[in-house]
Amino acid sequence: MRYALICTDKADHLEVRKANRDAHLDHIRTSGVVEMAGPFLNDMGEMSGSLVVLEVGSKAEAEAWAAADPYAKAGLFAKVRIEEWKKVIG
Repeated sequence: MRYALICTDKADHLEVRKANRDAHLDHIRTSGVVEMAGPFLNDMGEMSGSLVVLEVGSKAEAEAWAAADPYAKAGLFAKVRIEEWKKVIG
């Protein structure tokens, strides 16, 4: 199953994102379940959120991955949605 994590950063937390970026990217690489990922950008071209598509067995696994993300542990996100997602194109 695929799950999309749609994450919105807290206002004025760009430095928190930058400080935890390497650990976040390592979490992506080492977990082996991320199909695609990337930041959302605000009007000034700065990172302001994340979209992560996971290939996992259950929503509980997606929730566990999200909770273990260094960005989440650092308190970066104001909101995180986890939705089952069906790949149709690409």
